[in-house]
Amino acid sequence: MRIDAIYTNARIRTLDSTRPTATRIGVLHGRIVGFDEELEGVDADRVINLGGAPVLPGFHDAHYHLSLTGARLAALDLRPTRVRNLSDVYAAVAEHAATLPADAWVRGSGYDQNFLESHPDGAELHRAAGGRPVYLEHVSGHMGVASTRAFELAGHPGGRGVPDFDGGHVQRDESGSATGLLQERAMQLIYDLVRPMKLDEVRRNLDLANRQAVAYGLTSVTEPGIGDYKMLGNTPADFHSYQSAVEEDVLRTRVTLMPYCSTLHELEGFKDHGWFGLDLGIRTGLGDDRLRVGPVKIVSDGSFIGRSAAMHHCYHGEPDNHGMMQHDPEELQSMIVGAHRAGWSVAAHAIGDAAIDHAMDGFAAAQRLLPRPGVRHRIEHFALSTDAQIARAAGLGLIPVPQGVFISDFGDGMMDAVDPALAPLIYRMKSLIAAGMVLPGATDSPVSDGNPLVSIHDMVNRTTATGRVLGPDERLSVDEAVRAYTHGSAYAVGQEKDKGTLRVGQLADFVVLSDDLFELAPTKIRDVSIGATIIGGRTVYDAAGHAS
Repeated sequence: MRIDAIYTNARIRTLDSTRPTATRIGVLHGRIVGFDEELEGVDADRVINLGGAPVLPGFHDAHYHLSLTGARLAALDLRPTRVRNLSDVYAAVAEHAATLPADAWVRGSGYDQNFLESHPDGAELHRAAGGRPVYLEHVSGHMGVASTRAFELAGHPGGRGVPDFDGGHVQRDESGSATGLLQERAMQLIYDLVRPMKLDEVRRNLDLANRQAVAYGLTSVTEPGIGDYKMLGNTPADFHSYQSAVEEDVLRTRVTLMPYCSTLHELEGFKDHGWFGLDLGIRTGLGDDRLRVGPVKIVSDGSFIGRSAAMHHCYHGEPDNHGMMQHDPEELQSMIVGAHRAGWSVAAHAIGDAAIDHAMDGFAAAQRLLPRPGVRHRIEHFALSTDAQIARAAGLGLIPVPQGVFISDFGDGMMDAVDPALAPLIYRMKSLIAAGMVLPGATDSPVSDGNPLVSIHDMVNRTTATGRVLGPDERLSVDEAVRAYTHGSAYAVGQEKDKGTLRVGQLADFVVLSDDLFELAPTKIRDVSIGATIIGGRTVYDAAGHAS
């Protein structure tokens, strides 16, 4: 027998209890055909010696904005690691603007007012950019700041006459004019000017994001929201862009795509059936192991770090701020029920505890009206949750999708945003597993950097940037964190039979590491690097950064 490849001389942890370790793995047609003694007498076109390096199943990120990650890689980087105050922001905008044509947009992303102490000002951005239009996206993606010129191009000179937006907020001065900050649905004012993107720009962004993803050991990701360029997505033809990127081998990491809820609609001839979906009856599950349709994405509230997530309690120091819902509870329930009845799985973004309750009300109503045992509905983020909410979510069979890396990136700001008594309820993980729920791994890239090893580190250590421990009882073991980033994220999109562990018949997706995560001190996990990334038996990244 002759197969495509044998990877040998490795310390393989399969995460399969029937064969937990191995030293050799054989690949044929992109799938695993055997280990160790099963490969005796088998020839291979390629034999790759891994030099005794540790190997794990490929990492799967359950909530990773691939195209937006690429867009931010191409934009001016304003993360706290690059800018520490507003003067740095304005200086960076001025330097970048000087390289652009006089009428070009200045685009930046990643700023965080929790580090800057306030949001940038639209008039100051106008001066820094030499009159060019500016739009700076907040690190959360749930708000941004527009310059004076940007408001003028939108038909509102001096920020005058900017309308109110349901599910959004416009910051105004005493005269009622917009000062720059746009939150949630109010961002549509600028997106109407800069989107939809050109298809070649989307291709560039997917290329940039793919290169980073495979360098991080990500063999698959779930893209949470495409198709609605005014909310989540690039163009109405987003699926075409991803399909073309796969065909052209620009996109090598496997992708599950979530269409945004606004792309779903009633289907002519099926209105009596309550249809809520895409043309031709397309729904969750269509596709192959490279590109497939996943759940429908619904954003119900705002962000934690932007203090716009819908809470039962007010934000600390802001007695009138309980955040906001982007859809009222009745509308949210109607969308969840409609998608559920049409055969979709649903991923509801719900960060605040009030939003989580409203989302669960929708899922409960959907199952009452049309029971679908085993459907994998999800709550993205599930950021602030009580014991009772966790128990209810587990009883409904929901999959929570929290982000471990938020603890080091935003943990201090999140803890300061709520009453101290609520801090232990932030981004819980151990309690989710204890309740019998399957926990995925996710970073929400580019809100946080997409490196899964940093996120695994935070899931295990739960230490903020200033050294505080956020919920010590919620710390995971290394095994639990690694399983979340492999099996858990595969399970979240119904693909655990194909990936997430290494066993015969499954996809040959695995990563080679510089060190064994299970043998290191927990505080050293984030320092581990990727030696190679293999997808379908093909090495798509090596330690030198060369894709093949």
